[in-house]
Amino acid sequence: MLQRLVHLLPPGVRAFLRRIPVLVRIYQWLRRGNLARDRYVFAALALLTLAIGLISPVSRAWAPPSALVLTVLGGGLLLKVRSLGILLGLVAVMIAYNDWKDTREVGPGLIATMAVAAVLALTLARTRQKLGVQGLRGDSMLLELRDRLRRQGELPALPDGWDSQVVLLQAGGSSFGGDFVVSASDDEKLEVALVDVSGKGTDAGTRALMLSGAFGGLLGSLQPDRFLPACNTYLQRQSWDEGFVTAVHLVLDLKTGEYTIESAGHPPAVQFDAGTGTWRVGSAKGVVLGVVPDLRCVPEHGRLGPGDALLLYTDGLVESPGQDLDAGIDRLLGEAERLVPEGFRSGAKELVKTMAATRDDDCALVLIWRS
Repeated sequence: MLQRLVHLLPPGVRAFLRRIPVLVRIYQWLRRGNLARDRYVFAALALLTLAIGLISPVSRAWAPPSALVLTVLGGGLLLKVRSLGILLGLVAVMIAYNDWKDTREVGPGLIATMAVAAVLALTLARTRQKLGVQGLRGDSMLLELRDRLRRQGELPALPDGWDSQVVLLQAGGSSFGGDFVVSASDDEKLEVALVDVSGKGTDAGTRALMLSGAFGGLLGSLQPDRFLPACNTYLQRQSWDEGFVTAVHLVLDLKTGEYTIESAGHPPAVQFDAGTGTWRVGSAKGVVLGVVPDLRCVPEHGRLGPGDALLLYTDGLVESPGQDLDAGIDRLLGEAERLVPEGFRSGAKELVKTMAATRDDDCALVLIWRS
């Protein structure tokens, strides 16, 4: 960029500038190595700091000393720690210069504000330097990961006669949580895995991001009965000490409606039987993932007929401190009764919001029904 700007100058001006050793050295410094962008930003912020500091004693209306806080915050967002330290030194010199010119404009309030801004800027710069990203790229990377996780949680389009809905609600309004969904379909068979990583919010979100990619790659690539054992083996290799992981795995035949559910320490699935108008709690059982080397699950088999529905959920919907899990499931079934007359699609989100209203935990629900 700097080189393009130099080439825009007339040849005579460029020749004159090359005769000034200081300018030549500054130009070479700005272009040297892989930190050219950081140097360009530093040079711009340094010039802005000098301009504000020198103009301020002449015209307070156009450049008050407090405007220097903008360069400090800009440096915290865009500069590396070393460059930011030099910029903060220059800001301190300009504040001292303004105090020398007019002590009335530089008081304890301004100095305290600049000190707090400097601490915040250094904290931001250190965090970004650890991540190895520049500017706001770290935030954009997290946004991209969040969007990918949400897209991955969407179930594939189902053939006529089938419909589904996924609802994910993170604790505390966070964009990341410990509950996620992975799925795969070939128009004849649908595989869905609902996974719950212990913890909540951002604390569990980092592990959930990692596992969603690994489990998503395993789903559909292995025989269905090998999916949960493969996930268990993967977690065994990680040797994590940050809690446990539960999962429920559904394999649904979209032609016949027959399904198989395997559970690894997950709350039981619930099926709605349109013939009797009742909800039935499933029987699939298994140990949580990553605890034992040889995972063995007791699967559940069933069939979805016209009007039937299947509900998968995480313990955030039904678990409350000091209460039995069965009591939470009973409450979930009571609230699920409203889905039948209101329609499964229109009531699924309301069901999650109602069940999660008194809890501060990640919640997830997968609802699949046959029309």
